[in-house]
Amino acid sequence: MSLFRRPHYQSDITGFIAELKRNQPDLEDRQRHGREMLWDKAVDRSAWNAYAQARVAQQPYVYQTESK
Repeated sequence: MSLFRRPHYQSDITGFIAELKRNQPDLEDRQRHGREMLWDKAVDRSAWNAYAQARVAQQPYVYQTESK
């Protein structure tokens, strides 16, 4: 048996999350739905390629106003 093992220890944060999931069983589904709304979107590859090709190279010194 290890001297550092704490078999019944649970941090406050872990306890809070476990209680929250017990009280709101649909929490993970709502989180997934929110992620789908914000991040999981179809990417238009042709528009993305056009954007990448139209990009203008940045000058070595950003605040320089005219090229010499």
